[in-house]
Amino acid sequence: MRALVTITRRPEIADPEGATIQRALVDLGYGDVDGVRVNRTIEVSLPGRDQEYVLSAVRAMCEKMLANPVMENYEIEILG
Repeated sequence: MRALVTITRRPEIADPEGATIQRALVDLGYGDVDGVRVNRTIEVSLPGRDQEYVLSAVRAMCEKMLANPVMENYEIEILG
């Protein structure tokens, strides 16, 4: 079974990479871009496991390593 984890910075945390991309887009003529945020996605595969186990295990992985809970939020989607 696979799970897709989407990690985003909390809204109150600055995103310097997103700000740099936004400035570059404006410089390229895309002046109507008013914000860019950079997110990460991670796909985790746990073959032969049921959905409950995968969700629980991936949540623990996020709390321990994949995401920084002080600065980031995460969502887990079970892909099957």
